[in-house]
Amino acid sequence: MMSGVRHGHSPKRKIMPQKILDVLMLGHCSHEFSWPRRATDGDYYQVCLLCAAEYKYDWNTMRRTERLEHAAAENAVGRGRSHTKKPSWVPRARRLKLDIPLRYRVKNLGTWSEGTIENISQSGVLFRGPEALPVNALVEMVFEMPEEISGQKNSNVLSQGRVIRSKNA
Repeated sequence: MMSGVRHGHSPKRKIMPQKILDVLMLGHCSHEFSWPRRATDGDYYQVCLLCAAEYKYDWNTMRRTERLEHAAAENAVGRGRSHTKKPSWVPRARRLKLDIPLRYRVKNLGTWSEGTIENISQSGVLFRGPEALPVNALVEMVFEMPEEISGQKNSNVLSQGRVIRSKNA
């Protein structure tokens, strides 16, 4: 059984989500770009598939030029609009691939199951285990948070989340 769980952390460990954000999101993107796209004004641009940063693209030199900053321009021009256009593509959170054991259970039920975490990100945990979990179930997980995220060795955490996807393997 494989479960994709969106997770939060127990109230005792409020520092952990910020650590995950710092390690996974802030300035550490290795940029993997999409094929150039054409904007409504006819100019071309590329989007990083990992962090969604957009850069102008010059077909003549086949190079990215400058980074595009949409937020400031849209706020200054679009204040009279009642809605803003939602992006058609949203990047997935960066994942840290792992192979570490975890214990998990449906929240507040007594029986813990053993599983293996395959990856972890700012938005969730992907793990395999023998116990099937229903979609939308609240789940508790106990595992050793990787040193790359917590900055500490042997950092066991109790994390909770909601099952988003589940499939039998």
